[in-house]
Amino acid sequence: MQVSVKSVAVRDPDAVLYRRIALRLLPFLMLCYACAYLDRVNVGFAKLGMAQELRFSEAIYGAGAGIFFIGYFLFEVPSNAILHRVGARTWIARIMISWAVLSAACALVQGQVSFYVARFLLGAAEAGFFPGVILYLTYWFPAARRGQIIALFMVAIPLSGLFGAPLSGAIMEALDGVGGHSGWRWMLGMEALPALLLGLSVPFVLSSRPADARWLSDADKALLETNLAADLPNAGTTGGEEERRIRDVLVDPVVLRFALIYFCCIMGQYGVTFWLPALVRAAGAQSTWLVGAYSAIPYGAAVVTMVLTGRYSDRTGERRGPVAICSLAGAAGLILTSLAGTHLGLALLGLSLAAAGLLTTAPVFWTLPTALLRGSAAAVGIAAINSVGNLGGFVSPMLVGWLNDRTGFSMAGLWALAMISAIGAVAVLRTKA
Repeated sequence: MQVSVKSVAVRDPDAVLYRRIALRLLPFLMLCYACAYLDRVNVGFAKLGMAQELRFSEAIYGAGAGIFFIGYFLFEVPSNAILHRVGARTWIARIMISWAVLSAACALVQGQVSFYVARFLLGAAEAGFFPGVILYLTYWFPAARRGQIIALFMVAIPLSGLFGAPLSGAIMEALDGVGGHSGWRWMLGMEALPALLLGLSVPFVLSSRPADARWLSDADKALLETNLAADLPNAGTTGGEEERRIRDVLVDPVVLRFALIYFCCIMGQYGVTFWLPALVRAAGAQSTWLVGAYSAIPYGAAVVTMVLTGRYSDRTGERRGPVAICSLAGAAGLILTSLAGTHLGLALLGLSLAAAGLLTTAPVFWTLPTALLRGSAAAVGIAAINSVGNLGGFVSPMLVGWLNDRTGFSMAGLWALAMISAIGAVAVLRTKA
């Protein structure tokens, strides 16, 4: 056993340092992202009460859930550019505090227009958080270590659903009618508080860059700088120009190709996130608490898959294959869900396969563009890919709602999302990055 430990140390002499950095940064960043993603989990639960109380059709709910990403799209690139200039600590704190306030404001919506406005403003406030953290991680971890790190960070997505789904269901059921307010209003207001508290904590927890970290020695900082610099010769032409203009990055073929692939990933991901509670209820779970409890199962499957796939991808250096396989598995899960009808066990199996596949595509995907983009090009390019890709979050719920209303078949949207996920799998296999 001692020989094995020693051989690992020789093979990877920097492992202890990177493990210490990961333990310092990742738990807090994951907690922050879990709160961010809770905005997307809980709107699916709010639908269970909101749609009836405010008389929303499937299409109206889908448009409101998706309009979040229009605000996200418009403000994401400038947000990431500002983060690159002023530092992660200041800007991430600003993002979290503003989105907490607007997330709570969603509890006050009274109809279609106020629902759309609240969701748009929430997207604008949250814009920049995810690509900002992805950019932030490139300041600390070289490309060869980034697959597992990004996967661990993005485990916050299924963790948010794993804990947030039963919590949302319990709050809605327990507080419905208290003080004359519906359970979904209590749930949206209460679940904004953690983001506010974490946002106020950011300046005391995060160091903007390794050079600012008092908990690292000068030797550690020099080693990090050397390892990150070693990535530069392997970067594509996109990463070689430190001060490229924004418009040059936005029309770069590499950035556009990645944006298309990520768009397909996001279409499937939010098909699961926004409609999971409704699909579970349609399969036979009646009480809101049971919907929350059963909804946690697919997210639990995704936690395991994301961690294992991230480790495999870093160990083998394979990126495109895992993204494609997970996309196809997610598509198969969506189709299985659509065929399950009121068979709850079969529906949960399909949803678990869908969640495990579709939520795992993103963390491995992000190892591809972050290996090619550097400096200010990274700040703009990562934000551009994420903002264009996240338009899938706008299109996905609108498409599902429109198809379900138009065809009268409640599962029509799932077939469309399965097809788009398959297109994403083909696209990533054809990329040479």
